[in-house]
Amino acid sequence: MSMAAALNPPKTPFKINLTPALPPPPTSSALTFKPNNNFPTLSAAAQPQEHGAMLDTLLNSTRKNQVLHSIRTTSPFNCLSETNLHHTVPTLTSKTRGKVRDIYDSGEYLILVTTDRQSAFDRVLASIPFKGQVLNQTSLWWFERTQHITANAVVSTPDPNVTIAKKCSVFPVEFVARGFVTGSTDTSLWTVYNKGIRNYCGNALPDGLVKNQKLAENILTPTTKAADHDVPVTPDEIIERGLMTRADYEEVSRKALSLFEYGQRVASEHGLILVDTKYEFGKAEDGSIMLIDEVHTPDSSRYWIANSYLERFQNGLEPENVDKEFLRLWFKNHCNPYEDEVLPEAPEDLVCELSWRYIFLYETITKSKFEVLSSEEPIHERISRNVASALASLK
Repeated sequence: MSMAAALNPPKTPFKINLTPALPPPPTSSALTFKPNNNFPTLSAAAQPQEHGAMLDTLLNSTRKNQVLHSIRTTSPFNCLSETNLHHTVPTLTSKTRGKVRDIYDSGEYLILVTTDRQSAFDRVLASIPFKGQVLNQTSLWWFERTQHITANAVVSTPDPNVTIAKKCSVFPVEFVARGFVTGSTDTSLWTVYNKGIRNYCGNALPDGLVKNQKLAENILTPTTKAADHDVPVTPDEIIERGLMTRADYEEVSRKALSLFEYGQRVASEHGLILVDTKYEFGKAEDGSIMLIDEVHTPDSSRYWIANSYLERFQNGLEPENVDKEFLRLWFKNHCNPYEDEVLPEAPEDLVCELSWRYIFLYETITKSKFEVLSSEEPIHERISRNVASALASLK
């Protein structure tokens, strides 16, 4: 199986009465993680100031106004909805179009172009300015910092929207790691739990859990492809159906949980909660297992602001999120995104807000300023030039 076949984004994403399953909150109202994860806890004195500063930056700040101005004035030139590098770079012979990524075969390597297409509910919803650049650069940041856990397929990144990757045999299973009972899509943990399901993907779930509650421990809920949507599978089904060997499944599961715990710790250090995410893996010619696709991006992951989580949870309010969940909810409130043939167009303000939130998350996690590239050169021409140059240097 080619790597391109599985390089798609995840499907992935009242009054609450607390139950005995939820431990009593610390007096500081900080979110405390299980000792086995070794997550730091923010001090009580630091929380209000840090929380206020983060919310101010997210909701109403000079930086937000700067970014929104860039989005509104340059987005016609910087919104990448489609690429055709096989027509502009001679050595590229084929194109595979995923929901978000366009994938090209150069013979020895795969060229992964992350576009601005926004997917959810197993379909493309809109194009979000600068989204592809955010996803690609966020993944690169995490790829570089998780090599102590697992090798990855990255060869180089010749352009902010492009990754050149090693070819490998992709496991036809997405490893979804979850730390909370939440979500709005058909395969989300809260959706299935709220329907009464208490054993999901091989995980036994206790009665009495409520939406957005933290699980006692992180779990994996694997999925595999069926036509154009994801299907939950148990570990036994994965092995019985020959999707993976037992040894490969066990190794990948360990890597996925380790990646998730590491991602949660880093997010916590930056005032965020990594709620859930998905990983994809492949096997190289030498038999080694590699992490592929993307890592801890706002497309593949759900993030909440940490310091307000417990108070909002106890008051029956949705967590303050920094991901695409609010876009999912908008579409669910305005149509049936699974069944309607034609979807309403997302409002401009909503599109701009999501673009800003992606940039905000990148800057919060990496502690670096997102570079809004010049629009003088059309983005497709820039990518074509950079990819051609990179491939020439790899010969």
